[in-house]
Amino acid sequence: MLEAGMKAPEFCLNDGEGKEVRLSDFLGRKVVLYFYPKDNTPGCTRQACAFAGAYAAFREKDVAVIGVSRDSVDSHKKFAEKHGLPFLLLSDPERKAIEAYGVWQEKKNYGKVSMGVVRTTFIIDENGLIERVMPKVKPDTNAAEILEYLE
Repeated sequence: MLEAGMKAPEFCLNDGEGKEVRLSDFLGRKVVLYFYPKDNTPGCTRQACAFAGAYAAFREKDVAVIGVSRDSVDSHKKFAEKHGLPFLLLSDPERKAIEAYGVWQEKKNYGKVSMGVVRTTFIIDENGLIERVMPKVKPDTNAAEILEYLE
């Protein structure tokens, strides 16, 4: 698992418009990089909407917010439009960034074991170093916790 102080793994993924986005595009700015399981599921929708609700505060601090899941570019576009999400959602169907960040893990759900994305948030500093790792975050409070930490 990645830890604070480590270099954040570079990635190149497509956004909801199909444009390539690299982590290095954000050098000089803090980045909130959050990994989530699936568009349009209850927890993921609450988490995304909480980030959307707090987005003005993140912009005031010049902090980029980026969500990553295995969903398709088209799914991200529809999810963002449906919920008015003003930040980037990146598609990682081949799990390149998901695995590089160590969030593809064994999960237990009602006694059944499977592999999946564990909801995790990384705060990356202006130099591309991981400042903080927040594993197994709660969808409803993740955005507020980050803003509190950034104060």
